[in-house]
Amino acid sequence: MRVTKLRVYPVKSFAGEDVESAAVNPWGLDQDRRWAIVDSAGDTLTARRHNQLLGLSAHALSETAVQLSDREGSSVTVDMADGGDTIEVSHDGQGTALAAHGDVNRWLSERVGLDARLVWQSDPTVRAIDPEDGGQPGEVVSLADGGPLLLASEASLRQLDEWTDENDEPLDMIRFRPNVIIDDLEPFVEESWTHVTIGDVRFRVTMICDRCVMTTIEPTTLERGKEPIRTLAQHRQRDHKTWFGIRLAPLDGGRIHVGDAVEATTSEVSQPAAG
Repeated sequence: MRVTKLRVYPVKSFAGEDVESAAVNPWGLDQDRRWAIVDSAGDTLTARRHNQLLGLSAHALSETAVQLSDREGSSVTVDMADGGDTIEVSHDGQGTALAAHGDVNRWLSERVGLDARLVWQSDPTVRAIDPEDGGQPGEVVSLADGGPLLLASEASLRQLDEWTDENDEPLDMIRFRPNVIIDDLEPFVEESWTHVTIGDVRFRVTMICDRCVMTTIEPTTLERGKEPIRTLAQHRQRDHKTWFGIRLAPLDGGRIHVGDAVEATTSEVSQPAAG
């Protein structure tokens, strides 16, 4: 097995970008989901309700700076080294974040259609992985949902495509917003793994990933449909949830690359039934 693609999402719920390599931190890949959008009350805005966010992109310029762009070519840059406001945010376990001010918020508000602010997780060690998401003491996560990294398998996606026979085009893996995409021969075998080594970096599997309505947004048109949740509900349902991909917590620091070998430790686990 090898890594076929790596992706980071500098701003939560924005479009992601491919990278050839990425540093691995305890809280996730470098520049992945350290930024988010909140409303005037500090409540997190995501593409679950505001699918237009997926039409925006972000590129990290440094640890503290990011450039935001829309599909029409407009962009704005912010650097939190210039200062910001500490505000309370609703993101589970986060508490507070540093909020930008000025042009970036006006730019965002125009595109989201409501009062929006860009916030930055200045200290990525404050947010623990929820024990209900498989977190162990000392494990931390960025502003990502559930775990520091999400791994998905091309073989599993091919099986899902075969089940989803109404699709004219194969499902785009981007819908599932993974950080690490691997090639594999057996669909869903990743759900039996307990540990993964990518290159020289070791990870612990925290849980299988339950999927939400964000996967039903077509990445290009931003229109919502019924897939892949409808097919996952037929073939991959357990505990009233649908499942695709696995979440990882790093055990080492280091750097991973496209093309890295992937090795896994497997144990017998209960998996969602495949119909």
